[in-house]
Amino acid sequence: MHYEGTIIRPPSEAESILLQVTVGCSHNKCTFCGTYKGVRFRIKDQDSIDQDIAYAATHFPFLRRVFLTDGDALIVPQPRLVGILQKIRRAMPWIQRVGLYGNAKSILRKTPQELAELKDLGLGIVYLGVESGDPQTLHAIRKGVSREKLIEAGQRVREAGMKLSVTVLLGIAGRDRSLEHAQATGSLLTAMDPHYVGALTLMVLPNTPLGEQVRRGEFPLLTPLELLKELREMLAHTHMSRGLFLSNHASNYLPLKVKMPSDKEKGLALIDAALDRRVPLKPEWMRAL
Repeated sequence: MHYEGTIIRPPSEAESILLQVTVGCSHNKCTFCGTYKGVRFRIKDQDSIDQDIAYAATHFPFLRRVFLTDGDALIVPQPRLVGILQKIRRAMPWIQRVGLYGNAKSILRKTPQELAELKDLGLGIVYLGVESGDPQTLHAIRKGVSREKLIEAGQRVREAGMKLSVTVLLGIAGRDRSLEHAQATGSLLTAMDPHYVGALTLMVLPNTPLGEQVRRGEFPLLTPLELLKELREMLAHTHMSRGLFLSNHASNYLPLKVKMPSDKEKGLALIDAALDRRVPLKPEWMRAL
C-alpha cells in the first residue's frame, strides 16, 4: 500500500482496509490540530489508488470494510470518487461498508443526489468533526464553518441514508466558555441527531497555535473534574432520537457508552458518581490521542 505522511482513522475503523486517496487535510487551519502541519493537501494519483485497491483485494479478503483517508476524502470530485467506489466494489465485492472523513464544506459541496449516489455505491458512514456548537468557540479555533452549516451538513448526510458519526471536543472552549460550549454543543447535536457522537478530550500539541496560546498562559486548561462537568452539561443538553453517545476515546478520563435516549440518565448518574469520586478516573499516563 502506498502511504504518505501521517495516516489517521476513527477507532471504529480499526479493522478496516485503509485506502489513502488524499494527502493531508483540505482545511488544515484548526488551532488545535497538528496532524498535517506543513503538508500541502492534494488528491493522490489514480495509478497509486488503483494499485492499492488491487493489493488490498489480493491480501485482505478477510476484511469487510474500507476507510478512505486522509483528513477529508469527501472533497474528491464526484466523478473520481464514484470511480474509486466502483473499483472497490468490482475488486472486493465482499466489502460491506466504505467510510471516510468529511468536513461541512465538502459535504455541502455534494448535492443530495450525489450523496445518495455515493451511498448506493457503498459509502455507508461519514465522520464529521464538529468540535463545538458554540459560534464563538468555532471562530476562536478557526474551524472555518458556522454552527448552522455544521447542522445542515450533518442533516444532509442522514437524509442521504448514510450513518453520521460526529466528534466533539471537551475543553476546546477553555475555562471561560466551558458552560456555553457544553450547552451549545448539546443543542447542535440535538438538531443534527447523528447516529454516533464521540466526545474526545482536548490534548494540547506543542506544534499548534493552541499550543502556543497555552504556553503563553492565554488559554487555561480545564481540570479533570471541570472536564467531567462539561461532559455532563453536554450530555444533559443532547436529545438524540437513537444512537450512541460515547466518551471511550483514549483521551478521556471517564469512559462512557450511552445508548440514546434510553440510557441517558444512567450516563448522567455515572458522571455524577465520578464527580463525587465514587468512580475512579483514568490516570494521566493512560491517556493518549
